Amino acid sequence: MDLMTLALPQEPAGGIAGWAADLVDTMGGPGAGLAIALENLFPPLPSEVILPLTGFAAGQGVISLFSALFWTTLGSVVGAAVLYWIGMLFGRDRMYAIWARLPLVKTSDLERTEAWFAKHGTKAVFFGRMVPIFRSLISVPAGLERMSMPVFLLLTTLGSLIWNSVLVMAGYWLGDQWDLVETYVGIISKVVVVLVVAALVTYIVFRLRSRSTAQHRRTS
Repeated sequence: MDLMTLALPQEPAGGIAGWAADLVDTMGGPGAGLAIALENLFPPLPSEVILPLTGFAAGQGVISLFSALFWTTLGSVVGAAVLYWIGMLFGRDRMYAIWARLPLVKTSDLERTEAWFAKHGTKAVFFGRMVPIFRSLISVPAGLERMSMPVFLLLTTLGSLIWNSVLVMAGYWLGDQWDLVETYVGIISKVVVVLVVAALVTYIVFRLRSRSTAQHRRTS
């Protein structure tokens, strides 16, 4: 019996879970690593599905638990490294040129962001690997700021190992109820999205009011 049948006995083949199950069935641990590498590059692919499913596969003896943790962590690091290089190749000058054309923002905003990342970048990369959505995004500013590659890889490995271990072990222990992990992590992801949108709206409103006040002072 293949992993798809074990994991989703009442579901038709297909979807993210079916795709990930097929990869693990076909390639074993490296298949799980490939799925997670792609998840880093394409955040809509949910790690909260892929990782618990991989843990379930380990619990069923399809792959070993060590293989599940090793390959998914390696996949996380490879995917993050690709995004780091994209950020580095994109470059600081090009970012400033684009930023200068955007409405409601100032060059000083980007300069402050750079200063913040220079001071807190190591913590941002480490803890960012454990925050839904930001798991992938945090690699780009690390590349833009040319964070030391060995430091970036070390922090990414440690942060990814913690995140992956929690979700893989959850799937391993929950057995055929592994999909419960997706439900709870999905709630956390939605909360993160709401907080980010709220922060963005607040920032835009503040910026518009500041601009309106400045224009009023110039005309009065």
